[in-house]
Amino acid sequence: MPDDEAADPHYLFTVFTPTFNRATTIGRVHASLMRQTFTDFEWVIVDDGSTDDTAELVKGWSDSSWFPIRYLWQPNQGKHVAMNRGVELARGELFLTIDSDDECVPTALERLKHHWDEIPVGSRDGFAAVTALAMDQKGQLVGTRFPSQVFDATSIELAYRYKVRGDKWGFTRTAVLREHPFPAPPGTPMIPENLIWDEIALTYKTRFVNEFLLINWTRPQGSAIDRSKAAVHLARGLAQWNLYVLNTHLPWFRHDPVRFFLSAIRYTRFSLLDRQGPLQQLRSLANPGARLLWLATLPLGAAAFVVDRFRTRR
Repeated sequence: MPDDEAADPHYLFTVFTPTFNRATTIGRVHASLMRQTFTDFEWVIVDDGSTDDTAELVKGWSDSSWFPIRYLWQPNQGKHVAMNRGVELARGELFLTIDSDDECVPTALERLKHHWDEIPVGSRDGFAAVTALAMDQKGQLVGTRFPSQVFDATSIELAYRYKVRGDKWGFTRTAVLREHPFPAPPGTPMIPENLIWDEIALTYKTRFVNEFLLINWTRPQGSAIDRSKAAVHLARGLAQWNLYVLNTHLPWFRHDPVRFFLSAIRYTRFSLLDRQGPLQQLRSLANPGARLLWLATLPLGAAAFVVDRFRTRR
């Protein structure tokens, strides 16, 4: 639970950055915040166990920046744990996460406030967030646009009915995030963020706007071996996410059947990597449709698991 000071908003925005050994890139975030045209915000950084110069950098910025900065170091536990801590610490009404290798445009906070203010006051309790577009460092759209310039929907509806893809960026009401903390089971280094966004979408809408407000610095994909090593390391959280999709999203199957077949394959793949056998997988599936999909794709999921094991043992 948040402490009394954090529960009472002091700012409109808490800008939050989780970081781990990103001393060479987190300066992008700081520089872009220094250029903001809207000033009612704080910057909260939760350092998930960095061993580089991040702490020293932040200390220097704290002494020279015109906005308040709060920094917390914690032992490495994963971004989801850092997110929970950031939400606890937040003193802003609206919670805006920016990763430690990205940057936002100078008018980002001003425009996000504008779009929030455009939602009628009597309707705002039904909205959790405002989300905008991202571009890469070359100025190219990341993913696809929203169906219209201003579009109100849930994130689940946006994904399945309208098939909007790619990273997007915006804020969520801090109070809503406190209602929906990330699960943090021991030994799980990553919980996919969509698990929480989709839980929120069961109750709240988001206002989506076709406006570029984030510069998302993309990096080259690693080798096939590197990707398989990452799959092994993150298997538990990825299995949990695909199980959630199969158990809760199946009413959307007719809108995007391929996506559900892929989720079933990934559920088997990541579950096996996490040493969850077929019987355990079957017992976790909550409905006949999910079980049928899992059974139909079981050979493909098992094949993907074998490929990962082969690559990581070379």
